[in-house]
Amino acid sequence: MDDSQLNPDEIARYARHIVLAEIGGAGQQKLKAARVLVLGAGGLGSPVLSYLAAAGVGTLGVVDDDVVSLSNLQRQILHDTGHVDMAKTDSAARSIRRLNPHVRVVTHPVRLTSDNAVDIITAYDMVVDGSDSFETRYLLADSCEALGVPLVTAAVGRFDGSVTVVAPHLADAAGQPCPRFRDLFPEPPPPGMVPACAEAGVVGALTGVIGTLQAMEVIKLITGAGEPLIGRLLLYDGLAASFRTIRYKRKD
Repeated sequence: MDDSQLNPDEIARYARHIVLAEIGGAGQQKLKAARVLVLGAGGLGSPVLSYLAAAGVGTLGVVDDDVVSLSNLQRQILHDTGHVDMAKTDSAARSIRRLNPHVRVVTHPVRLTSDNAVDIITAYDMVVDGSDSFETRYLLADSCEALGVPLVTAAVGRFDGSVTVVAPHLADAAGQPCPRFRDLFPEPPPPGMVPACAEAGVVGALTGVIGTLQAMEVIKLITGAGEPLIGRLLLYDGLAASFRTIRYKRKD
């Protein structure tokens, strides 16, 4: 059987996708053939990896050099109490395999750096950013731009979050190049201006909302369903339960 073909167990597992006209059997085969890299197996990475695994994405790469700590468990639902002190990549792989044995998990228990970014990213079709470091976020965006790989990026803080899709190697409906990450965020903020999660706090369910939105964008990009958030920044206010969208364009 062709590796992209669905076996009877997979047809039953993904039946609710297959009956969707926007996905169907062909879309599910695209999901099975897809290779998605997720940077960070934390608050955002947990729902991203869980829903992409459940959706049947064939290969999931996980980049994280951290270990599971007790304070992670309030929001990082991919891990559990029995995984405390375990490498997050190993914990994530165990959870994903329990969720869907048809998914291949590739672990990268390292910190993304300028020395390894290209080698890691080139093995994948698209990347999801679940990092919590501005340095890593800009490195990832610049690397994806140079390699022509779509990037689904997001950020959270306290009760608010944002999501966008960056694909500067593509053109919009008017034939103009799609915007880059630096068209939206030209430079990282000065050190100390934005407090870290450990200092400011974050409500756990917020990372679930934003991470699930990231997973939805990945599924849309792979299957061709709907309109991805390219050139649009989706903002979510958890306290007000409101969404709004800001459009942004490529700058000279």
